[in-house]
Amino acid sequence: MMADSEMVFPGDEVAVEEEYLASDGTFAENGIVYASQIGILELDDKDCVARVITPNPPNILAEGDIVYAIVADIRNTMATADVVAKDGTERGLGCETYATIHVSKISPKYTDDVSKELRKGDYIRAKVTGVKPSLQLTTKDDHLGVIRSLCYKCKTELEKKGEGLYCPECKYSATRKLADDYGDVVL
Repeated sequence: MMADSEMVFPGDEVAVEEEYLASDGTFAENGIVYASQIGILELDDKDCVARVITPNPPNILAEGDIVYAIVADIRNTMATADVVAKDGTERGLGCETYATIHVSKISPKYTDDVSKELRKGDYIRAKVTGVKPSLQLTTKDDHLGVIRSLCYKCKTELEKKGEGLYCPECKYSATRKLADDYGDVVL
């Protein structure tokens, strides 16, 4: 058995279940508690749990997290997106990044046409609404939605004009579910 505050590696025996229950970063098998990740062993005598604290935990998404994504595809009742970052962190993601946005989760207003709200290639800010069985997002809140979009004709960055978007180059206009700070976000 290891001493408290000692560096441990996956598979190291860290405690026995008679004294400590397995907690974060550990697992129990046949009455023995083992480390499941590299880190510092913490034996909590008050709660009788053994945990391994990693100095650099993986950046895993959870419900309620705000993320940045690029719309990958538009379908009849949903859009798919590739999550590229989690708000508030510069570290890469250590989890599934392919996400879906159901048509009912795009706008607070009724919409039955995903392509009027989002387009392939749009940069969006969204909230994670589910992680199992797959990553699911919403853009319903005012601060969520498209934060940057390019003209599909000439690839010029679209500017906000009223409630929609306008291309200063080819004069194309479009509707989107815009975030309240569209055009102010630095990518």
